[in-house]
Amino acid sequence: MPGLNRLALDATLAARDDLRYTPAGIPALSLTLTHASLQPEAGGQRKVDLELAAVAFGPTAEALARLPNGAALRCEGFLARRYRTGTTLAIHIERFEPNTD
Repeated sequence: MPGLNRLALDATLAARDDLRYTPAGIPALSLTLTHASLQPEAGGQRKVDLELAAVAFGPTAEALARLPNGAALRCEGFLARRYRTGTTLAIHIERFEPNTD
């Protein structure tokens, strides 16, 4: 089974739920990120404008819960199904930093 599943994304924190805790006591946070950019494609420029579901756990969730909506972020993580039986995707944020670019 192939193993590479990494995503880096410059995004804006559009919305977030309240910090919650899993049954095991791990902090968990659900968020919505937005992204807009121009990306090179086939010798031209493609305008990209998207909204992406995101989740974070542990200290990453606690840190993201302190940020205001509208914060610019550089996020790194992996993609997984948003819900166990669904087909939509979410980025699982493992680390982030403020994006000052």
